[in-house]
Amino acid sequence: MKRNVIILGLLLAALVAVWVWDAPGKEPAGQITGGNVEGRAEGDIPVTPAPKENRYAPSFKLASLDGSTSYEVGGKRDKVLIINFWAAWCGPCEVEAPDLKDIYEQHKDKLDFYAVNATKYDKLREAKDFVKEQQLVFPVLTDAKGDVGDLYKVFSYPISFIIDRNGVIRHRIEGVIEREQWEIYLQEVINS
Repeated sequence: MKRNVIILGLLLAALVAVWVWDAPGKEPAGQITGGNVEGRAEGDIPVTPAPKENRYAPSFKLASLDGSTSYEVGGKRDKVLIINFWAAWCGPCEVEAPDLKDIYEQHKDKLDFYAVNATKYDKLREAKDFVKEQQLVFPVLTDAKGDVGDLYKVFSYPISFIIDRNGVIRHRIEGVIEREQWEIYLQEVINS
């Protein structure tokens, strides 16, 4: 009986900790991208970045898969941006890869696309083989330490973010979605 009370207490404490950590009004630490004294920026967007819809995208810089180039995210851009977190061992990532390739090829004049490999949990050789097999033509970045995945609260794969030209996350997409839904989301953001 005493053991059950202790277990129940620990479970309750864990639930409260998760609730407090991910509370809707909580402002996570991060780089401030602009705003005013009240903590709000354009269109009532909180200035503190967070990996949630209608929040500024957290800033990061990662190297490409071949190590020859670095890419940065954060702040205003000329084009809409899709960030896709994936791994070579992820079955759903393999299912969505052809759609993502087609989306990029169809809209590359209006959007940038960065595929972030979960290199901390993946093998670099398998990631390179995946890119070659899928014939991916957009930049593929490596998250060797898993810091960017943690920053974006990526706990499963694939997860994608559609970010507008002002650097605001407009859609967080967890898992695979139909191509038609991608087009709806993209048109909404591209035409805004």
